[in-house]
Amino acid sequence: MKSVLVTGCAGFIGSNFVPYFLEKYPDYHIVNLDLLTYAGNLDNLKEVENHPRYTFVHGNIGNRELVEYLFDTFDIQGVIHFAAESHVDNSIKNPAIFIETNVNGTFALLDTAYKHWMEAPFAYKKNYEACRFHHISTDEVYGTLGETGLFTEETPYAPNSPYSASKASSDMVVRSYHHTYGLNTVITNCSNNYGPKQHDEKLIPTIIRNAIGGNPIPIYGDGKNIRDWLYVLDHCKGIDLAYHSGRAGETYNIGGRNERTNIQIAETICAILDELHPIANNSEIKSYNELITYVEDRAGHDRRYAIDATKIENELGWKADENFESGILKTIQWYVNKYRGDDR
Repeated sequence: MKSVLVTGCAGFIGSNFVPYFLEKYPDYHIVNLDLLTYAGNLDNLKEVENHPRYTFVHGNIGNRELVEYLFDTFDIQGVIHFAAESHVDNSIKNPAIFIETNVNGTFALLDTAYKHWMEAPFAYKKNYEACRFHHISTDEVYGTLGETGLFTEETPYAPNSPYSASKASSDMVVRSYHHTYGLNTVITNCSNNYGPKQHDEKLIPTIIRNAIGGNPIPIYGDGKNIRDWLYVLDHCKGIDLAYHSGRAGETYNIGGRNERTNIQIAETICAILDELHPIANNSEIKSYNELITYVEDRAGHDRRYAIDATKIENELGWKADENFESGILKTIQWYVNKYRGDDR
């Protein structure tokens, strides 16, 4: 049995990853280290809370003493690092916590892994040669695109928000531990994820929640900011591939090839909800689309992101199973159940 430290599993992507990973790999024990900030919820992990190969630890990735204790106690032989402050609006209001968690926290994990697994630079301890540190990052580190073009692994970093700057910084620290010390690292940069268990603050849950509640659906600026949307389970499968089969020191971009403007997302969701959860006949509005409301744009709002996933497709054989049409329908059905108080 091999113990893998997976950080931030009570959050959106991690809570989708853990059940998938435990089911697929019967020889892994997952140790979940999560601080349970507002974005983390143990309800997201109800299906695995009593699993014999899953251990939850409440704590901060920046707590070096705790991290060292976990490495020693469970003999950690792999790290998959999801934990991060991730909401751009919050990073504009309070950037300090983003630097503390995303940069300093990542450093604490990396340095502990290095000291636990290696005797000296480029010299792994016996039986630790296969240990790997996988850092989960974002396409936002690349900045913004014009009307054409895609982010590749060679795109220069140009972060435009405190959030993306903190993630770019953590990517650089991970890179440095590979090149300076020979630590076996891999980085994946993903496009916008969507699917079950995402925090209410994010765009798609916000649209669904407000629509069902009959409240205005807020859309920043002119609604024409473009994002590439990736279904969360497809992302989890890409992480799995990169962790097990990616080349040491490499970066892999994972994207859904599903570019949509924010207003397209809102209109698509409203149209599906009109069929799935019709508005009452006595309502003042006939379609959820009438609730869409434009609000003041976010400071430093990047115009367009889009990822070229050719490298992970060609090298590791990754392919998204969901297109946007199938993925958004599954997502809406999950949130309708959640916001109506049904079982998830």
